Amino acid sequence: MTSSPKDFLHEFHWLMDVLHNIDVGLVVLDLHMHVKLWNGFMQNHSARSSAEVLDVCIFDLFPELPEAWFRRKLQAVTVLHNAAFTTWEQRPYLFRFKNYRPVTGAAEFMYQNCTMLPLTDATGEVNHICLIIYDVTEVAINRLQLQQANAQLRHISRTDGLTGLLNRKTWEQSLRLEFKRFQRYHHACSLIMLDIDHFKDINDSYGHTAGDEVIRRTAAILKEGLRESDVAGRYGGEEFVVILVDTDAAGAQVVAERLRTRIEASSVPYEQHIINFTVSLGIAELTPKISDPTMWIDTADRGLYNAKRAGRNQAIIYHT
Repeated sequence: MTSSPKDFLHEFHWLMDVLHNIDVGLVVLDLHMHVKLWNGFMQNHSARSSAEVLDVCIFDLFPELPEAWFRRKLQAVTVLHNAAFTTWEQRPYLFRFKNYRPVTGAAEFMYQNCTMLPLTDATGEVNHICLIIYDVTEVAINRLQLQQANAQLRHISRTDGLTGLLNRKTWEQSLRLEFKRFQRYHHACSLIMLDIDHFKDINDSYGHTAGDEVIRRTAAILKEGLRESDVAGRYGGEEFVVILVDTDAAGAQVVAERLRTRIEASSVPYEQHIINFTVSLGIAELTPKISDPTMWIDTADRGLYNAKRAGRNQAIIYHT
């Protein structure tokens, strides 16, 4: 039993109604990049009706489209007769549509996945390309927020909350790594351990909040006075440690003196007071005599002890 023209027309209108109202974008382009189909999703999000876009080049309608990239993708679809895909992770969107969903209000534009399908004629030749545009803003925002939260957690787990420097656990991982590199390559490397002088007196005189400000200031001077390749951490309390890569003891002494003088010249305003303070520093160059990372720390700590015993506010190298 064959369908009558009336039945065919009814089914055709039904199909077109579905394509128009489906909750994905449907665009059909000819091989000259002229729009041949533009469904309701595309009309609603672009604020352009079918009458405005039909038979118009897609690049004239959307000049922000990456034309060279887009043509390459569609050429592959046409030549290979295979679908192509893009995801929001590869390219956040194909069409720059504003995002109006309240749940994903953090996104300025709609994140999109896109499928590109070849459409063939009766001879099997590709004469049109169908684009299917999926709004994946909610998925993308959730993924990005999760990635951001994980990054924040990684940062929190690695850093000292008061100073922003590496915490002791993470810094010691860097120390072990540097020790292994020395064992393999025998490059110069030195360690500085520094301690804020008379820190207990600062806490007793001005309170622990003032002590925290002194610790923050010391950390800030370390950040400003070191190279990107150097590794600074808060070892505990008022004690700090710095790994100076490609630096022998003499070079480390220069760095230590620079840090010491900057700290001595600084001050911390707290309430009605101006707090001046100094630091003592111990230096240990890594040598074959140092058998493990713990011994390296102990060697720098002995230099620090000698600096304290000699009157504080100075840097002393301890030789193994």
